[in-house]
Amino acid sequence: MDTNYVITFMSKEWIIANSISFLYIFLCLYIGKYLTKQNAKTFAKIFVCIFIFSYIIYHIIHIVDGTWYLNKRLPFHLCGFSSVISCFILFIDRKQIWFEFLFYAGVLGGLNALLTPVIDDYTGTTFFYLEYFYSHTSIIILPLFMFYYMDMRLSRYSWLRAFLIINLLLLIIMPIDFMIDANYMYLKEPPPLDHPLISGEWPYYLINLEFIVLFLLYLTYYIFNSTILRNKLKKSTF
Repeated sequence: MDTNYVITFMSKEWIIANSISFLYIFLCLYIGKYLTKQNAKTFAKIFVCIFIFSYIIYHIIHIVDGTWYLNKRLPFHLCGFSSVISCFILFIDRKQIWFEFLFYAGVLGGLNALLTPVIDDYTGTTFFYLEYFYSHTSIIILPLFMFYYMDMRLSRYSWLRAFLIINLLLLIIMPIDFMIDANYMYLKEPPPLDHPLISGEWPYYLINLEFIVLFLLYLTYYIFNSTILRNKLKKSTF
């Protein structure tokens, strides 16, 4: 029987899992520092191909085990959308809008998933445990790698555009959640843990989350578009 597996904040398991996850993020970005632009593109494509393979295996195992359900396995969380975008973004020409959404949804969504881990509908299979941390670190790594080593940048109002897209997705996914008894993007009920940013009853926690998300999007834009910070990061051992 699959359950929502919650890893308690600052528990031993949380510390081990996140230490390995952030080490993986650091190593991938550190490698990029010593690659030429062409080699960086090659590295990124290999990275994505491995990610695609893992993504396919994830769904195949669920299908074989009989645990693939319409109301649980669709990529309708923000991290799910980020995973899908990660699979094709390097193989298309016009990627700016896709990159900007991936940057905000991947970095913020991935960090949130690592800091407050909830493995939704966990079946107990070790692969799904490892895949949770691998996939969420990957959607952080790819947009950061593209930002630092592939000359991708965030446009002036990208944070606002990302906010509008997220709200459009909300309007589309919320009725789907109620129709198929799902909880994608946690629009039907809050996540099954004491989340520092999500509290209260439905729909009030969604209203509070709107302001929090808008603030985090702009803060992310401001931080990563700081010329001073960007130059410091490029010159550091990062």
